[in-house]
Amino acid sequence: MDFRHLTRARAACAAMAIGATMALLLAVAGRAHSQTQLAQTQVAQTQVAKTQIKVAVDGPFVGPDAPLLVAEDRGFYRAEALDVSVETLTAPPDAIGRVAAGSADMAVADINAMARFIEHNPGAPLKAVFMVHNKPAYAVVARKSRGIAQPKDLESKRIGAPPGEMASAMWPAFARLNEIDVSKVKLETVAAAVREPMLAAGQIDAVTGLSFSAYLDLKERGVPLNDLVVLQMADYGLPLYGDAVIVNTAFAATHPDAVKGFLRAYLKSLRETIKGPTRAIESVTKRNDAAKKDIELERLRMAIQDNIVTDEVQASGLGGIDAARFARGIDLLTQTFKPKAKIEPGDLFDASFLPSAAERRLGTGRPG
Repeated sequence: MDFRHLTRARAACAAMAIGATMALLLAVAGRAHSQTQLAQTQVAQTQVAKTQIKVAVDGPFVGPDAPLLVAEDRGFYRAEALDVSVETLTAPPDAIGRVAAGSADMAVADINAMARFIEHNPGAPLKAVFMVHNKPAYAVVARKSRGIAQPKDLESKRIGAPPGEMASAMWPAFARLNEIDVSKVKLETVAAAVREPMLAAGQIDAVTGLSFSAYLDLKERGVPLNDLVVLQMADYGLPLYGDAVIVNTAFAATHPDAVKGFLRAYLKSLRETIKGPTRAIESVTKRNDAAKKDIELERLRMAIQDNIVTDEVQASGLGGIDAARFARGIDLLTQTFKPKAKIEPGDLFDASFLPSAAERRLGTGRPG
């Protein structure tokens, strides 16, 4: 036997084994390095400072609150490096007052109520930055059996109007725009808790309130739907906008990117809610044990159809305003509230945080 040949063969095998071992070690090391890099990336991502945003909402969660909650459930806020907490308020101060005081950073609230708050509290650090309801839900809900089909029919009728509500506050403007002789109307101050029960019992002929609240409450009380007429104030001359995302201006000045990120997340969630309200309503009902899914889904669909997806929104996109219409609305608020100082559009709405017009386009799809 040629021992030299055997030695060379053994050496070659040893070299091959060493090479294979080295390749394996390098592969293992490579995978370990990749896993380490991935872990480091994940740690870095979790260590990115998330901006905390406290959002206030009046009352328990209901259908139209879905976009706020869907964004949380589907990770849209997290994707914008935001830590958003949404608090429902059942005691004063309300959401607008909390944002003004700085105990909340943002809220979804009525822009007209915000204007009235600023009139009573000059210099309040409040601004609307995204219009959610292109039309307000203010309405007069009446019984057809009392001979009411249009605004003028409210003459000689008894209307229940809870004090402090914006729908009640806008009654004089609604009456003026529709040439209703208010001297012929008996406007009764009633508590919000007894408004719908009184109408259901026939003690009054109509009520002021929010369309998707009063109508559904009366429906639940067994009032025949063919005996109800909903006179949406926005359909009878009121040029006003409705609920908006409002922000504490000091917070916005300190965290402009967070406000922009919040609006991107909210816009995405609003689109998802419009497209799939049946799925979106789950985000509401799981946070409100007293909510009835069918009622809240109908409430959400009413808000989408009547207040959110309007002709103006179809043409111009979500979140923004029409400057001329907004100015007309301010004129109407001025006539109604008679503020000491003139209200300028820039006092109420700041469009600088909005996503681009292209991002806010609604598209051709119909609401779900």
